[in-house]
Amino acid sequence: MGEIVLIRHGETTWSASGRHTSVTDLDLTENGVAQAKALAPLLRRRDFAAVWTSPRKRAVRTAELIGLPAAEVKADLAEWAYGDYEGLTREQINETDPQWTIWTDGGKGEGGETAAQVEARLDRALAEAGRLLGEGDVAFVAHGHSLRVAAARWLGRPAVDGRDFTIDTASIGALGFEHGRPAVTCWNLTAALAEPDGGPAAS
Repeated sequence: MGEIVLIRHGETTWSASGRHTSVTDLDLTENGVAQAKALAPLLRRRDFAAVWTSPRKRAVRTAELIGLPAAEVKADLAEWAYGDYEGLTREQINETDPQWTIWTDGGKGEGGETAAQVEARLDRALAEAGRLLGEGDVAFVAHGHSLRVAAARWLGRPAVDGRDFTIDTASIGALGFEHGRPAVTCWNLTAALAEPDGGPAAS
């Protein structure tokens, strides 16, 4: 039985500075390119039945740099739409909206998504991927908040519980089974963590 392999895209200028990025179509930084390339050895032994990416350039580019085969764009893997809070840091948002979190309040204003909307589309992606696991692994190359929702939903928990899963840029998680029950089998693995001495991975 395969697993759903969650891959967060490499660094962008906005992810590096903590700015909320959904619909803004940023490319990877030079460091993000190196991060993505460094993930390739960690996925070499995976047998992918399907590779799906978010529509955003940063996710598509990450899949290409890793060398994943025949990636298909899936709109359901797009990042949580922040609406009026697009491009702002948490600190900037809290200056005018001190109690706000994406998990409890969702996106702000026109174009912002609720937790229920994000949950519904990740549920669709998980259900579709689940039907392919008898053939191998399915990769989701996507974003921090959307992948955290995917992990929560795999465990049967609400989208808000995605806040319990922190995730770095260019990291890998895996959703599988233990004794027949859905389980998180790997989380937030980066190339640096995979190095034997814990040091930075070679690019």
